[in-house]
Amino acid sequence: MPEPLSPSKPERPAWEDLALEAVGTVIEFWGFKRNQGRVWALLYLRGQALSAAQIQHGLALSKGATSVLVRELEHWGVLRRVRRGSDRTWRFEAEQDLMAMVRRVLEHREGTLVSRVTADLARAEALVRQDRAATPEVRARVGRMLALARATEHALDVFRRTAHLDAAPVVEALVGAPASVRRRLARLAGRSEG
Repeated sequence: MPEPLSPSKPERPAWEDLALEAVGTVIEFWGFKRNQGRVWALLYLRGQALSAAQIQHGLALSKGATSVLVRELEHWGVLRRVRRGSDRTWRFEAEQDLMAMVRRVLEHREGTLVSRVTADLARAEALVRQDRAATPEVRARVGRMLALARATEHALDVFRRTAHLDAAPVVEALVGAPASVRRRLARLAGRSEG
């Protein structure tokens, strides 16, 4: 009988299948690979370091796919390679601090993107101010776009440092909120605004 082309699905409790697929779905939605989420979730749920072969078997992945996935996840800092005692086999364990993991990914991915967008919009604003053909309305729109980018960059920076997400400045930049709305948003965010 010929060998199967892909590994067979391992027996797992239904709750574990649901959890692995749920994490895979959200990770894929965020622009990562579905199986990256599944690998991390398997390691996190098992609560112990697993070898690449165990991950491969546990998720019915190929050896090559497993190798690529763990390398990518190491790059993002959501799992780490460990050895136990005299065991010469590398094993992988999931990052247990969920906030640290989210902060690290935000810093590397979204933070870099938002910083680049903010810098580009700052240059665009400087150029539009010098453009005699640009109307005051267009200049104001570019200014609002820059304000939104700066507010988003600030909110991400605060979140990375404190795990507190203050979206009020982002909302203000989006809607150009009047003073009464800004005061209400500030109260909800735990700030005082006169």
